[in-house]
Amino acid sequence: MPDILIAILAILFVLGVAINIHEFGHFIVAKMFGMRVEAYSFFGLGPRVAGIKIGNTDYRISAIPLGAYVKLYGDEATGPLEGKDEQPKEEVPEGELYELRPRWQKFLVMIGGPFMNIVLALAIPFTMAMIYGVPANPAPIVGFVKPAGAADVAGIKAGDRIVSFDGVENPSWDRIQDDALLIPEKEVPVVVERNGQRNALTIKPTKVTENGQSGGFLDMAPDAGTEPVVVGSVDPTMPAGKDGVQKGDWITSVNDRAIRNSQEMKILVGETKDQSIKLAITRNGQRTELTTHAVQKDGEWRIGIAFDPTLMSTRESVGVVGAAGEAVTQNSRILRLTGKALGQVGTGERAARDTVSGPIGIGQIIITTVFASGFLGLLSVLMAISLSLGVMNLLPIPMLDGGQIMVLGIEKVLSWFGRTLSMVARERIQLTGLAIVLLLMVTVIFFDVSRLVGK
Repeated sequence: MPDILIAILAILFVLGVAINIHEFGHFIVAKMFGMRVEAYSFFGLGPRVAGIKIGNTDYRISAIPLGAYVKLYGDEATGPLEGKDEQPKEEVPEGELYELRPRWQKFLVMIGGPFMNIVLALAIPFTMAMIYGVPANPAPIVGFVKPAGAADVAGIKAGDRIVSFDGVENPSWDRIQDDALLIPEKEVPVVVERNGQRNALTIKPTKVTENGQSGGFLDMAPDAGTEPVVVGSVDPTMPAGKDGVQKGDWITSVNDRAIRNSQEMKILVGETKDQSIKLAITRNGQRTELTTHAVQKDGEWRIGIAFDPTLMSTRESVGVVGAAGEAVTQNSRILRLTGKALGQVGTGERAARDTVSGPIGIGQIIITTVFASGFLGLLSVLMAISLSLGVMNLLPIPMLDGGQIMVLGIEKVLSWFGRTLSMVARERIQLTGLAIVLLLMVTVIFFDVSRLVGK
């Protein structure tokens, strides 16, 4: 399949599922309450291009390929994004009109979209945990240190146990990686235990920019124990690809030395440098040997392969409770990292340009992921995007679900004093919200383009 087609399908899959599960949430709650749904555009905004009418609902494709929407009879809140239908309106029973329903039903319709996004974000890691188990969170014992990397410069050695990182005592390895990600090139105190002695060190995470996003990396990996060393991808321009190494090969030894994990292989390749490297490989159940060599790239000796990420960690079987815990943990990590990153933007510690991605940046992440990890690897991206979409839509900005919930709250307060929100006020609120949403879109697209131009 051509690469361009794979990229397009990957983007359509991730964004299509994340956006449509949101709109389905609005749709299904409205249907449950007997509200009439005028239109469900599962692809695009603006005027109708094509579709089919089933019952009272027009299931359509719209002209502007950005997002999707559900249009309820009597609800003009998102009218500016939906376009105008030229067909005359038919008479609708009052009992099916959104605008005549009690506020609690309107609230549930509005909350249905974000709710479904959050359900999807929880369902993905839950299902993966039930099928494949959960990755064993390795103890914070260093197994590999990149030569001349941040950890090496700080004085950290293989075998060290990290007992404190940035003031957090007994951190997990995941916590160490997550915290480092948000503090590139910032000196961080770290305490390691070596031969029964505690050593206070300082490490400065290496700043790495990928797909326009900057993060801090410690240039070390935990002791992974025994794991399959399976080739996930091959760079055809590097020695391994030219010498016959293929995706799916299971590498069992390097220069006749058995390897337990990918870390040991990296160390042996680095020690061999540019000399010949003999690889013992199992391919389709058959054992074979290949000879290749390494070249220096980005300060490391490499042969040009990446390992299969689905096999690079020990997984433990869990039941329903364990899978649910894993789902909550993974989503909580995303929320914590996002909240901390946005907080750094607010305090000036982090540039918004390096933190926020628009449609171009998200597309880059999706494309990079699908070529590195396949369509199965896209599930983690889908989880993160669905969670972000659900949470961001709860912000009290008109045009978003949170803004419409805010308007319902204002109407409730006004009703206590025998007053209502005028149509003029509603229109002004919606126009203000539209202006804010368009400004945000222009801003994030500007960030995306500026990162591309700045490469």
